[in-house]
Amino acid sequence: MTPAELALAAAEAAAAGAFMVHVHPRDESGRETLETRHVVEAVLAIRAATPGLRVSVSTRDGIVDSARRKLAHVAEWPSPDLGGPDCASVNWHEQGAVEVAEALRDNGSGIEAGIWTPEAASLFVATSWPWQVERVLVELIPGVTPGSDGPWAAERILAALGMSPAPVVVHGEERWAWPILRWAQAAGYDVRVGLEDTLHLASGSEAHDNAELVHEAATSEPRTPS
Repeated sequence: MTPAELALAAAEAAAAGAFMVHVHPRDESGRETLETRHVVEAVLAIRAATPGLRVSVSTRDGIVDSARRKLAHVAEWPSPDLGGPDCASVNWHEQGAVEVAEALRDNGSGIEAGIWTPEAASLFVATSWPWQVERVLVELIPGVTPGSDGPWAAERILAALGMSPAPVVVHGEERWAWPILRWAQAAGYDVRVGLEDTLHLASGSEAHDNAELVHEAATSEPRTPS
């Protein structure tokens, strides 16, 4: 929740095998925020604890009450060398996604394009942005992403995405988190895991922290997808 707690969790995740972290900075009351001072405090705390660790932050809908306010906040963020994030996730189905991506680009931060559905993938590939983003995040969310099976849903998005010029990360949430992670590992995609995606280990037991999830993802053997 606090910058110090985020920094400790980031350091532990890196020690467990993570090569970068994705965080949601919060204000004094614990609410997610896009305010520059809170974003910078979180990023700087993580960098101080783990120099060289790449830090991504969220720009998801719901943190602020409008696309206009979101853009205003993101446009104020400093460049990474002055405490801004190395990159930020932008969900391509959300209103104003392109404008937020442009603001990040202007600030010198990388863009992670969040693609939740085949429709969002089609919108994304119809632009010049596939050649401008740092990576594509194929995000599979039960009840939001079409499909009753996580890997099946991932394949449909990946088909709509086509040959991406940027690295592709594939990850799921809730009951899809571990099936998709293992499928993506076996298929050769980059993966992510953390408490944002699931509170449980693959066995179903509750995870102690992000580091425990990362450790399990990094050490277990993936199966070849059928």
